[in-house]
Amino acid sequence: MRALTQRRSHTPGVEGPGPDLYVNATSAWLKLLAEQPSRILEQQVSYWGETLRHFAEAQSALAGGNLTAPPDDGPADRRFANPLWQTHPFFNFIKRQYQINADALQRAASDLDIEDMTERRRIDWFTRQIIDMMAPTNFLATNPDALEKAIETEGESLVRGLDNLVRDVEMHGGEMIVSLSDRDAFRIGENIAATPGTVVARAPLYELIQYRPTTAQVHKTPVVIFPPWINKFYILDLKPQNSLIKWIVDQGFTLFVVAWKNPDVSYAATGMDDYVGSYLEIMDRIQDLTGEDRLNAVGYCIAGTTLSLTLALMKQRGDNRVNSATFFTTLTDFSDQGEFTTFLQEDFVSGIETEVRDYGILPSTLMQRTFSFLRANDLVWAPAIRSYMLGEAPPAFDLLFWNGDSTNLPGRMAMEYLRGLCQQNAFARDGFPVLGQMVRLSDVTLPVCAIACETDHIAPWKDSWRGIAQMGSRDRSFILSESGHIAGIINPPSKKKYGHYTSDAGFDGDSAAWLAGAEKHEGSWWGRWGEWLAGRSGPMVPARDPGEGFGPAPGEYVHERP
Repeated sequence: MRALTQRRSHTPGVEGPGPDLYVNATSAWLKLLAEQPSRILEQQVSYWGETLRHFAEAQSALAGGNLTAPPDDGPADRRFANPLWQTHPFFNFIKRQYQINADALQRAASDLDIEDMTERRRIDWFTRQIIDMMAPTNFLATNPDALEKAIETEGESLVRGLDNLVRDVEMHGGEMIVSLSDRDAFRIGENIAATPGTVVARAPLYELIQYRPTTAQVHKTPVVIFPPWINKFYILDLKPQNSLIKWIVDQGFTLFVVAWKNPDVSYAATGMDDYVGSYLEIMDRIQDLTGEDRLNAVGYCIAGTTLSLTLALMKQRGDNRVNSATFFTTLTDFSDQGEFTTFLQEDFVSGIETEVRDYGILPSTLMQRTFSFLRANDLVWAPAIRSYMLGEAPPAFDLLFWNGDSTNLPGRMAMEYLRGLCQQNAFARDGFPVLGQMVRLSDVTLPVCAIACETDHIAPWKDSWRGIAQMGSRDRSFILSESGHIAGIINPPSKKKYGHYTSDAGFDGDSAAWLAGAEKHEGSWWGRWGEWLAGRSGPMVPARDPGEGFGPAPGEYVHERP
């Protein structure tokens, strides 16, 4: 209880939907009741009829000593893997009734006559959240795995679970955020983010790392990666076996990577202009360090969006020092907000606006919670069950360690991104203001290559494709990787796990036409992109030693936690 009192109060807008959603849902239900009362009655009769039938069948089977699960034609559900869900009378009854309840909720929501597609998406999203939250596996009394473990350990698992719960509440300042990984299992710069390099520049908003070459010669044109500042850059350098940073260096490129500052309240007034200005300053520093006139730039996620803004500004200024640009899972056209529709409406965004006005930053805990509920069963409920009910320690998993190492966002930057880019879609429409000039997506005219991921729920590939299609570049390549936002990018050739698609269909049609003409290739896209990049990186020259600089990689900023 003492730990919970540490929780900072949040504006209601970031805790739940605003009253408009409730009014619209209620109005739709009343309209259905007035115009089609038989439909409402049919819903109720169907639900209670199925519930009573289930109860009668369970009673009958129990009396006969043979209560087993009925045929289940739906997809396999990992939550109900324990055999007791099939064989034990109590658990079997609970499981089946939950499925009946879930189906009734989904049908009731889908029957509402809601013309506004945004409201429709939100109601469907919240309905799924309620269904997932109320799963019997989320409660001790109806979770056979937790009960078996408690009996087996004579209650010790529950004691450990309480310890884990208190630890998480204390660690996250009173917030109920479950730890996904063992934070003591990895040491940044030692067994994670350990590719050798040097911090060659340091500024209030970033550190610039130049990696030590592993080949005698390198391509003449250097490469710089701008990673997102929502998380730390070392997603690209988890360990040698799956480090994209190490792989790029091994291919003979002079590689620079940006490590962004984890902002505190003193960065409240830092906006998109400051990040774009940092991009330009970083390019200046790379040119000074290498003596080269041109460079190749890579942007990942939100950093790719900002790279696009920077390139559009440079085009207007006549600055052509970027030879080519690569975008990893990048959105530039936000006309379809996808799974973020729920979080990009006025109630939530206004709540964030109040939050950043009061505290100066968009806190990492709020961002982490938001992203987790996009995949609640995998990132909220299942980890909570393992940690709090089964009393298990969080796994030593590098990807989840990184996922939990999130950062704050400057208040001004967060609102400019949410309002101007996401809500208004200004960059793809009338233009977005950057350093006193209005830039548009069509201003990006240099050679580009985009990598999107087939099951990406953060930056859906079709939306990424649509943004690339609107760029003014004549030289455009698009690669579609299998898997999601992270696994599709961090997919080393050695694993041979996920394939990728390329297409000669071009950008005159839509994404469906592109996919219809696509060819699948086995294995990672890294090699294909490496060839594309090498063709735009000039001849080979002697390798460049980064020297001592400001100290070894991964630098100081990466260690900062909220």
